[in-house]
Amino acid sequence: MAKLILSMDGLVLKEIPLTKERMTIGRKPHNDIQIDNLAISGEHAALVTILNDSFLEDLNSTNGTLVNGQPIKKHFLQNGDVVELGKYKLKFISDLPAAREGETDFEKTMVLRPGSIQPQEAPAASAVGEATHANFGDVRIPSPPPAAPAAAAAPLLGVVQILNGANAGKELELVKTLTTLGKPGVQVAVITRRPHGYFITHVEGGQFPVVNGKTLDAQAHPLADHDVVEIAGVKMEFFLKN
Repeated sequence: MAKLILSMDGLVLKEIPLTKERMTIGRKPHNDIQIDNLAISGEHAALVTILNDSFLEDLNSTNGTLVNGQPIKKHFLQNGDVVELGKYKLKFISDLPAAREGETDFEKTMVLRPGSIQPQEAPAASAVGEATHANFGDVRIPSPPPAAPAAAAAPLLGVVQILNGANAGKELELVKTLTTLGKPGVQVAVITRRPHGYFITHVEGGQFPVVNGKTLDAQAHPLADHDVVEIAGVKMEFFLKN
């Protein structure tokens, strides 16, 4: 499990395991990581951890957020990165191997390699344990040996179609592991593609995404076929296709 090590002036204050999909950092008590210092905004930054990846998002803080000395808005955290908030430092530690050096885009490409998911095969003509020959009159015709168990079917591809505004009717295929949607500074969410489906998670903004008229909370929410999602005033329909 990834963690942050909070320090100030070289003195380690505490270790913080990243146990939630979304954790906020800020001065106010409701934050998951509270740093009670005037240099820190009430809600300064957010950490989104999905599967083995963690992303840092500055929430339009007054004094900004630095990673390894550079100001950031969104940053894909890698092992050893140092986040600076005023006089405080948060070192990101991951016990996973750095398998994707250089892949730092907030919107990441799919991890699955070609061939790792195979289309479902047709059922075998004869089940295991049955005779391996078929008789037609006096002619004995060998039947093919029982087929290996069918591989799992490839998951359906998720798509969002814009329902209102200037882009109404346009479609976006959710082929990446993470797809960001919304307006920076207003409201941003991510849709995550996982082996068992698609999930939407709030990232930025005071308003949370709305699904089928219901406002979500900070936790990841599974998306079902034909769900209607609203982000930053834009309505879109999520659906699955082959």
